[in-house]
Amino acid sequence: MHALMWTWLSLTVLAAIVWVSRHLQLSRAQRLMPPLHSAMYAGSSLALPSVSFLVAGKDEEKNIEACLRSMAAQEYPNMEIIAVNDRSGDRTGAIMDRLGSETGRIRALHVSTLREGWFGKNNAMREGVERATGEWLCFTDADCVQVSSRSLSIAMHYALEKGVDFLSVLPAHETGSFWESVIQPACSGIMMIWFNPMKVNDPTKRTAYANGAFMLMKRSCYEAIGGHEAVKTELNEDMHMARLAKERGLRLAVVSNVDLYTVRMYESFAQTRAGWSRIFYGCFGTLRRLVVTGFMVFLFSLLPWIALAVSLGVAAAGGATWSGWRWMLWISALVCVTQWTVMFRFYRLNRLNPLYSLAYPLGAGIGLWALVGAIRRLGGRGTITWRGTTYRGDRVDVAGQAAVTK
Repeated sequence: MHALMWTWLSLTVLAAIVWVSRHLQLSRAQRLMPPLHSAMYAGSSLALPSVSFLVAGKDEEKNIEACLRSMAAQEYPNMEIIAVNDRSGDRTGAIMDRLGSETGRIRALHVSTLREGWFGKNNAMREGVERATGEWLCFTDADCVQVSSRSLSIAMHYALEKGVDFLSVLPAHETGSFWESVIQPACSGIMMIWFNPMKVNDPTKRTAYANGAFMLMKRSCYEAIGGHEAVKTELNEDMHMARLAKERGLRLAVVSNVDLYTVRMYESFAQTRAGWSRIFYGCFGTLRRLVVTGFMVFLFSLLPWIALAVSLGVAAAGGATWSGWRWMLWISALVCVTQWTVMFRFYRLNRLNPLYSLAYPLGAGIGLWALVGAIRRLGGRGTITWRGTTYRGDRVDVAGQAAVTK
């Protein structure tokens, strides 16, 4: 029994080391990877290449107008906007057509059915790229709003300055509920277990990551990775495109932003949990990686709190028979405080009220629940319904031939 307790104490000490190291990682990232902001590159006379700005939307009548208006407001000198209506059953297509006529800057395409062997968004983006003429391609999502009229220009300046082929600008998150504010940063932190941005930006490392909310890449890069054809059955096509880019020796980079664009990913507890389960399934992809991630979340995020609660209970009962309980109490308390200070900084970096970090263990627990859901979907044992289309493994339950109209 005592051997088991000493093992538990050793794991708690390990958790303390991990959280202290995360403080150091945050400090290094803030120093070496400052975020993009709207005042950068003001007054630059650099000649910028042409860009095709693409967005696909399925049943996005709530979001698409704000998204497209913010895209059309960009001050970029040589830009075309292509909006793809992906089989929407609502007014998404009509809004695209209206804004195209109103602004004169938006070209609307309409996908009526899904090409066999393709997932929805990937098929829609492929249709858009086929009609794009830009030297660079920039992909965004229908729930994103370009807060700055210079977001595309700043991203392009940064990509050219850094000499990258594929740049992903990470979003500033908008949240409208308690659950979003707690779960979003907690699950983002889980992603960082495997996708540390410092390693992503290091061309000598294999780590690859991108966020589909804003992906800017050279057309030659897009073609070199095989375009959307290479990721046609991936729910998280952004991550797989990033992986392919690194595998082919292309320069990949990610950077955060302060005030260029925002996204509100989900609007309810159920959407948030299901959405992160889909993300974990698509990004981690293997049973080994999902199980290891779940174990690490439990060990480093939840077990210290369990150790603290048990130690306090033993101390209150006065029945300790193991000499290590006093050490367990103080070390677990140290881990919990260190964990909270790390997450306080992390929530603040994500432009969220850092006081929500007090509920981080709750967010981590829900993240663990989402990981369990992702494990269930491996091998087609479960399904994912996203934007009205149901996926099982790497297949769509109902697929048809694609038809595209202008």
